[in-house]
Amino acid sequence: MLYEQWLNEWMEIYVKISVKERSYKNYMQRLNKYILPELGKCELEELTALRLQMFSTRLWSMGISSSTINSIVTIIKSSLKKGVALGIIEKQYSDVLVRPRLKSNVVSSFTVAEQKKIERYVINRNRPCLFGILLCLYTGLRIGELLALTWDDVDFIKGTVAITKSCHDTWVGNRYIKVFDSTKTACSERIIPLPKKLVNIMRRLRQKTGSKFVVAGRSEYGAQIRSYQRTFELVLKRLNIEHKGFHALRHTFATRALEVGMDVKTLSEILGHRSPSITLARYAHSMLEHKMEMMNKVGRLLG
Repeated sequence: MLYEQWLNEWMEIYVKISVKERSYKNYMQRLNKYILPELGKCELEELTALRLQMFSTRLWSMGISSSTINSIVTIIKSSLKKGVALGIIEKQYSDVLVRPRLKSNVVSSFTVAEQKKIERYVINRNRPCLFGILLCLYTGLRIGELLALTWDDVDFIKGTVAITKSCHDTWVGNRYIKVFDSTKTACSERIIPLPKKLVNIMRRLRQKTGSKFVVAGRSEYGAQIRSYQRTFELVLKRLNIEHKGFHALRHTFATRALEVGMDVKTLSEILGHRSPSITLARYAHSMLEHKMEMMNKVGRLLG
């Protein structure tokens, strides 16, 4: 059997029903752009360890990012392992593939002074659409979670917000449309307690906006991701703050939370991470600064 034939069957029978629509589209993009042109016409038995490694190394030499290559290797491994499990091929060799080394992502967050400038701007401008920036600074929401949020998700009595869905932009025809989906992972579904001051601001905001979405937009479905990212870029430009992606708001929340002494398990649950170890790995630098501050306080006892 040709690899392309098995890949198409595997995608249709096993992958399509088990992953989110967006993930499925990403899989198909990787297949059509990288895997099928190079390996599609190979017989399954021809996919030896050397053949697969040469393919992976060639992608690396073309300047393809390590994360993209790793995702391609993951697709190859999953498809071949399923083939072995079903008896379609006798053996697969993807386990011996040497993956390119992933670069550690630098966690970029705003300083306290920059955060205060952003907060003052949002509050003084008194534009309801900007409130989402403030909400992310004090909850750590991902942008997809923020823009999927409706007023039904907010419990004003308990002072909480329920994260049960997400959204993303997808290209249809000649424009981007907003598509609603489940959260990033099962752990991403969570209840986040809100600071009391934030609840008061949200009460006033709800009275002003006629939208069912917390962050209103030009359409009845609220703001779109690309448009809101652009809005945020303009805010930073007007405040003369160095450009950082919207995700920096989430990093800033996590950094401030650690600085005020929030324990890692609580922070992990609020962020929607699978485990505290993920939070620890991502924000170790923030914890180091906090540890240094605590150690200096202890050091004051030294005569």
